[in-house]
Amino acid sequence: MISTEKIKSLEDVVGHLAPLRKAGRKIVHCHGCFDLLHIGHLRHLKAARQFGDLLVVTLTPDRFVNKGPGRPAFTETLRAEALAMLECVDVVAINNWPSAVETIKLLQPDFYVKGSEYRAMADDITGGIVREQEAIKSAGGQLVFTDDITFSSSSLINRHFTSHPKKTGDYLASFAQRHPINEIIGYFQAAKDLKVLLVGEAIVDEYVYCETMGKSGKEPILAARQLRTERFAGGSLAAANHLASFCDHVHLLTSLGTANSHEDFIRSSLNPKIETTFIHLQDEPTIVKRRFVENYPFQKMFEVYEITDKESHEAGSRQLCSKLEELLPRYDLVLALDYGHGMLDSRAVRVLVDKARFLSVNTQVNAHNRGFNTISKYPRADYICISEDEIRHDCRSRQQDLRQITQHVAERLACRRATITRGRQGCLCYDRDHGFFESPAMTSHIVDRVGAGDVVFAVTSLWAAQNAPMEVIGFTANIVGAHAVGMVANQRTIERIPLMKHIETILK
Repeated sequence: MISTEKIKSLEDVVGHLAPLRKAGRKIVHCHGCFDLLHIGHLRHLKAARQFGDLLVVTLTPDRFVNKGPGRPAFTETLRAEALAMLECVDVVAINNWPSAVETIKLLQPDFYVKGSEYRAMADDITGGIVREQEAIKSAGGQLVFTDDITFSSSSLINRHFTSHPKKTGDYLASFAQRHPINEIIGYFQAAKDLKVLLVGEAIVDEYVYCETMGKSGKEPILAARQLRTERFAGGSLAAANHLASFCDHVHLLTSLGTANSHEDFIRSSLNPKIETTFIHLQDEPTIVKRRFVENYPFQKMFEVYEITDKESHEAGSRQLCSKLEELLPRYDLVLALDYGHGMLDSRAVRVLVDKARFLSVNTQVNAHNRGFNTISKYPRADYICISEDEIRHDCRSRQQDLRQITQHVAERLACRRATITRGRQGCLCYDRDHGFFESPAMTSHIVDRVGAGDVVFAVTSLWAAQNAPMEVIGFTANIVGAHAVGMVANQRTIERIPLMKHIETILK
């Protein structure tokens, strides 16, 4: 009972501290994830308690733990209970925010205490310790450090409690030896300055959640009751949002219909820093892919497209080619995200191939293009990222060795490098100068695959444009993919800092 009485809401903690502070008691504050409570934590908290009269420990709530799929290993309730059992801890609270900055300002402790590993503030990839130092100074307190043995919860979990198969764990340990964290983070930092042009169809993904009632009384069809509808900015819109998390200069060139355009929704869904150029197609709809989904369990029943059946849009194509001629010289990297819905016809492809400084291409096979939209549509590319199914469509082979197919396609396109995504089997990467690399999948938990290929293509293109090693590109592809398949469609953007934290965590 004593331990649970220590657990309070942040609002109650403020009230609890007020009379103690008035009585001259010194308040000490520690904050962290505390996902696996270990001897390093125990010594740190015991040492922190010596700075004052009362120790308040706040912890990161589950929804803000940025350590990748499967983390935290223990829920916020269990983590709070474990901390409350420690004699040196006086009060425990679950935070309301992703970081401790707002909490420090709210609690106004006399001392904010971190472990010795945070002394080298420049090594904190999130910049959180700097912001926390500013917060404690503004609250009139002091940032101090403990000096004792340190361990990493993530390292211990990776080594002894990992959810990855042994083969994946061995790969990660070997990869970390060849490519240290600082090397990987360097590509994140350099991506910010790339000037990126993204060209491709805008798609609105609509999910209609239903509850199946059973067979219709009069016809042999399934009847369902509609519950609710969600809309997501998909296609090139989602890819642009993902890119804007990594780059400061993103330009989206896409097409919208004038009939049922969804333009207000699209504009409100895009990251404000994305520069946009819309080609308006007269008397045509903006593409909507409407999926009807059994609410529980999450299971798709069928989908309906709002789309024209044209292979090209004459007036739109002229506008697009004119814009491409104007824009292409300005950008370091051009991404062609081609769903085969008529926007990127042979004329647009020719301009892209002739004028793009670095051309990254993704062509997709879907119900509308029925396999006619394959990578050989592009006679040149500097980097391609497509699925195994899509490259097999291009070569018309279900069983030929994937490495042979990949090398053949890359040579035909004069393409130096390629990533072939393989779902649960991870990905196969090809480099003309260094051969093949295989990288295993980083999750087995799949909620929805819609949009996953788009974000993997977008992020790995940034790495390819920096001439990153293909093994690093493949590793990044699978980390990004693990985040993407863990959510419904493009429910949220893949953010730079959480992705960096996941990589830092998984390579410890």
